[in-house]
Amino acid sequence: MSGNSLPVRPASPSGEGVAIWHSLEVDKALGLLDSHADSGLTTDEIEQRLQKYGPNELEEHGGRNAWEILLDQFKNIMLLMLIAVAFISGFLDFMAWQTNQLKPGEVLFKDTIAILAIVILNGILGYVQESRAEKALAALKKMASPLVRVIRNGKLLDVAAKDVVPGDVMLIEAGVQISADGRLIEQANLQVRESALTGEAEAVNKQATIQLPEETSLGDRINLVFQGTEVVQGRGKVLVTNTGMTTELGKIAVMLQSVESEPTPLQQRMTQLGNVLVTGSLVLVAIVVIGGIIQARGFSNLQDLLEVSLSMAVAVVPEGLPAVITVTLALGTQRMIRRHALIRKLPAVETLGSVTTICSDKTGTLTQNKMVVQSIYTNLTNFRVTGEGYAPVGEFYLDGEPDNAIVPDEYPAISALLVACAVCNDSVLQKEQGEWAILGDPTEGALVTLAGKVGIEKDQWHSKLPRVSEFPFTSERKRMSVIAQVENVDTGEQSFTDVDPKLAGLINGEPYIMFTKGSPELILARCSEIYVSTNSAPLSEEQRSQILAQNDQMASKGLRVLGFAYKPLGEVPPEASDETSEQNLIWLGLVGMLDAPRPEVRAAVQECREAGIRPVMITGDHQLTARAIATDLGIAQEGDRVLTGQELQRMSDQELEEQVDLVSIYARVAPEHKLRIVQALQRRGRFVAMTGDGVNDAPALKQADIGIAMGITGTDVSKEASDMVLLDDNFATIVAATEEGRVVYTNIRRFIKYILGSNIGEVLTIAAAPLLGLGGVPLTPLQILWMNLVTDGLPALALAVEPPEPDVMKRPPFSPRESIFSRGLGSYMIRIGIVFAIITIILMQWAYHHARAYTEGGLDPERWKTMVFTTLCLAQMGHAIAIRSNNRLTIEMNPFSNLFVLGAVIVTTILQLMLVYVPPLRAFFGTQWLPPTELAICFGFSALMFVWIEMEKLFFRFMGKKTV
Repeated sequence: MSGNSLPVRPASPSGEGVAIWHSLEVDKALGLLDSHADSGLTTDEIEQRLQKYGPNELEEHGGRNAWEILLDQFKNIMLLMLIAVAFISGFLDFMAWQTNQLKPGEVLFKDTIAILAIVILNGILGYVQESRAEKALAALKKMASPLVRVIRNGKLLDVAAKDVVPGDVMLIEAGVQISADGRLIEQANLQVRESALTGEAEAVNKQATIQLPEETSLGDRINLVFQGTEVVQGRGKVLVTNTGMTTELGKIAVMLQSVESEPTPLQQRMTQLGNVLVTGSLVLVAIVVIGGIIQARGFSNLQDLLEVSLSMAVAVVPEGLPAVITVTLALGTQRMIRRHALIRKLPAVETLGSVTTICSDKTGTLTQNKMVVQSIYTNLTNFRVTGEGYAPVGEFYLDGEPDNAIVPDEYPAISALLVACAVCNDSVLQKEQGEWAILGDPTEGALVTLAGKVGIEKDQWHSKLPRVSEFPFTSERKRMSVIAQVENVDTGEQSFTDVDPKLAGLINGEPYIMFTKGSPELILARCSEIYVSTNSAPLSEEQRSQILAQNDQMASKGLRVLGFAYKPLGEVPPEASDETSEQNLIWLGLVGMLDAPRPEVRAAVQECREAGIRPVMITGDHQLTARAIATDLGIAQEGDRVLTGQELQRMSDQELEEQVDLVSIYARVAPEHKLRIVQALQRRGRFVAMTGDGVNDAPALKQADIGIAMGITGTDVSKEASDMVLLDDNFATIVAATEEGRVVYTNIRRFIKYILGSNIGEVLTIAAAPLLGLGGVPLTPLQILWMNLVTDGLPALALAVEPPEPDVMKRPPFSPRESIFSRGLGSYMIRIGIVFAIITIILMQWAYHHARAYTEGGLDPERWKTMVFTTLCLAQMGHAIAIRSNNRLTIEMNPFSNLFVLGAVIVTTILQLMLVYVPPLRAFFGTQWLPPTELAICFGFSALMFVWIEMEKLFFRFMGKKTV
């Protein structure tokens, strides 16, 4: 390939394009990119490639800006109707002012100002909820390294990461953050932590010379390195293959920006509610206006009809509802924080209650993210080990005897094996703030903890067996050895003249001992003897077969298995003599460990099942480990299918959709797989919560109905893409948050019933006035706003903190697509609204004639309107007390179980009386003073609402039917 013709870079790892880099030899990859391992690219080639491929940066596509978000709030149909009402009301006030028809003391445009203030307040509330700018891409950009060491024109240079191009030869070493995707040319003991990209915490041992099959999953491409990952150990030379948006990190950015946010169930229901209310209001307005015109046989009363229409339009819109919902959701977030769940997007509180499927990562969420030894095999005997986390506390049991704990000191082979675990180890076990923690590799930490369970403490054994040399672990050797000097200690008989009894049968009088650990097959192949009881004996072929069979059995349970051996030495072996020194070893045994499940997760999974929620495990780990954990936790049953990333890659979207309800375990998955799984579940009508902590999880978190990031191990990218953050990274917290979501939704439905029942009553009362021939509008827009905001709003807020029902997690989730009016809520609102209207219209008819007949002592004949206003407000107080329970009578309930309702009723009643009896408020709200007898009649009529609802409960109880 000539230097002037640019190579074509592959667009994706799935095979589109010229090369699938992990399947190519190094020389072939260099040839495709027209580069040289020793001299790199020339200056001219770099300039050409920069122009062709662009800078090595993540590109951001435009989203909504702050103004667009704010303007979108005022596209709500209910707010649009209120804006129209405000302007028409302002126009009528202006006409009245021009014609000198304003009443004395009346404030000009007060209705218009009040309505527009409510519109602006609701708009601001919506803006605050939506205006969290998506910072996921910004967090992705932070993962780029600022400077990169490359070879160009045969010289070593440090260049800006954005100037790296395909074909560059990049040098990496421990501590470096990798700036582009690349194919390894050469490496020395290279380990790269790819947890941000693959989700797995363990560093990956890289190999440059290996060629891999095309279908190899992302986590297994050990001859490639990826942008945004970190070199933990060693060094390497890398051929840059992909930069910018074509890196694996860039593909995640593309997926992240291509995911469109769907409205939450609550937002969809509120839209539906607005459409129904506005449509119903307009139909009713048309009936009243047409009926009024027909009744008057002309347009003489058009202004009165317009005023009635404006009042009806204001009455139908629950102006206080957005504020009440916002406060309810905010209270829900506070309760969730106490349960270790941080809500980033307010509507997610209610959305959690609709979840039907929880897709959870394994490491750290279902498990403790702490390797714990489960089983050891020594002296051809299997032992089970108990314990939690890194605490050096646990029991040992003979396999098959679960009830009888053994004393490990009575088994010399166990002591010898655990000494090897403590000595051949670089990790440190320590206690921090009452918690046991590990400094070093989690696998080695599990071995130190295991030894500590029988009192073999690493610090003490460091003095008994001080390390004098070692053969370190490498990815090629797959083992490590430690050479220690045998020191005499006080055994209680002759001070410091004997070795520790645990070593007596191991050393054969030699001054040094070598412990070796690593891949069981490789360690066993180097063994010629086996430690049995207190001595070594020749290792037979039958014993080899037994050990290998036990290794396979432990691995099939998802355990990570290590083999241990030792060798007495007369002298310290020379450096680089590992091949000869690590021969004729004496076999000690196997140790099997697992990232153990969190103990509380089993109960949480069971609670999910009872609540009709299906848990699904999606992990980058191997299928055997995934199956073992999932089966143990009850997520899957024995024999259930495990779908791997390779199998999923070969499936079409249609095939995946057919399988997605049948599979509960996904293993070795790549970022795009997680996104496809979520999308397939959603196409099946499932409502999906997805957990994740790595960068690779961000697109799926954003696509999911509820994206849940990890607070402890999660990357900034995953947190910014999520709706909720788990502060303790615990699956059980998701279940607790789901319960809170169900409680919030139940309470939202309760106060919607409460608010809209009275709104329907208000509309019907206003509509009846002109049809009954009563002069004027019984309620002004300002009075209606008072009712909707104060007399409805305060009790509604109190109802929002009703405690949960006892069976809230014993039933399936309600469909997220169910109508807001479903399960009888719509019929309840209409029924109660009609009862409200009948009670108030009867009072209104009587009050109208009564007020005009009795005007002694300067009583205003228009006070019938104040009686209507007061009765409607007070009736809502009885409604609030009765609606606390759908089925239990008020006298059957503890009146102090929700003191907020009691307080809201008392405060609202006092405020309503102030509007009638405090002169400044009376003047502003246009009310009239009522004599005590008339006020008592208002209380009497309003009490009928409470009586009706209680009688309904008795009726439904008699019929054996539960109300909504």
